[in-house]
Amino acid sequence: MSSDPQHSSARLIDRHPNISGAELVATLVPPPQFDHASFDSYRPDPEYPSQEEARSLLRSFTEPEPPAARGGFFGFGRKKQTEPRQSAPAKPGVYLDGGFGVGKTHLLAAAWHATAGRKYFGTFIQYTALVGALGYDGALGVLQGARLICIDEFELDDPGDTMLMTRLIKDLTSTGSRFIATSNTPPNALGEGRFAAADFMREIQAMADRFTTVRIDGVDYRQRDIEGDAVALDVDAYRFALADVAASGERMTDDDFQQLIAHLATVHPSSYVGMLDGVQCIGLRDVHELTDQSAALRFVAFIDRVYDAQIPIRATGVPLTSVFGGGMLDGGYRKKYLRCMSRLNALTSSELEA
Repeated sequence: MSSDPQHSSARLIDRHPNISGAELVATLVPPPQFDHASFDSYRPDPEYPSQEEARSLLRSFTEPEPPAARGGFFGFGRKKQTEPRQSAPAKPGVYLDGGFGVGKTHLLAAAWHATAGRKYFGTFIQYTALVGALGYDGALGVLQGARLICIDEFELDDPGDTMLMTRLIKDLTSTGSRFIATSNTPPNALGEGRFAAADFMREIQAMADRFTTVRIDGVDYRQRDIEGDAVALDVDAYRFALADVAASGERMTDDDFQQLIAHLATVHPSSYVGMLDGVQCIGLRDVHELTDQSAALRFVAFIDRVYDAQIPIRATGVPLTSVFGGGMLDGGYRKKYLRCMSRLNALTSSELEA
């Protein structure tokens, strides 16, 4: 199949996006699938009470303080509150810790929508890329004064980036900004199994002290109706998929998997979203196992953006859920790879969940 590419289809490897600092700031909003996310539209699993508890806590965290009651001297004549107000966390940040697929990003987006005023929503990679594009002082100047800053997927690839983020959080909370972050790992365990430098661990503890950690239990909602590996097509089925998408008037890209993996190394992860502009379906030929961890992590970052955009994938070769080889699933990035496998399973199924 690799010698018979579909020349009528666009290729991701022909795209070389480079997003500017100003464009990065404009992307700091929830992904389209969460345009209408709210606390009411979140459906907590009754089998896991921590989901309802997390929703309730974030409601109180994002609610504006009630206006001071008016009345006569010393408060005489004021109306008494009829309903007790649930106290919000005293710390300036809330950290949602839980497995993948339990609705953390939905709750994060709901909190963003519920907050009035200037606010930002982005992944860990987006914020570090913003610092790279604008410099530390420039990024601090853009974010300073925001009422709420949401950080999705707070996971470590590099201790330097994490120490940079802890510094940013410290400087922004000191001027009144509040944070909500999500991760598959609690803040005092970030980097566990990967980095052990004493100064790094001190930075992580300093960040953890600024967050109220909320554990969310549950099962991966993406897998409730999906079993087994990601769907892999044979050559004829793949050709049919290309033709079927073209006949529907949608745009499907067609790339050799190895060529795409090599191309991802030439594009900054913050610009991966630019590779997906106008794409309705992604085709990957000759998928194979990855044994290079750097390449695997870039692929994870790419699939995160594909999932945000809810773009289905059609692929040949080994199932995409089997690409993380060489003992990767037993290493420090296990949770990141498992989340990606969950998303790949959903993206290659016949239906996508919003």
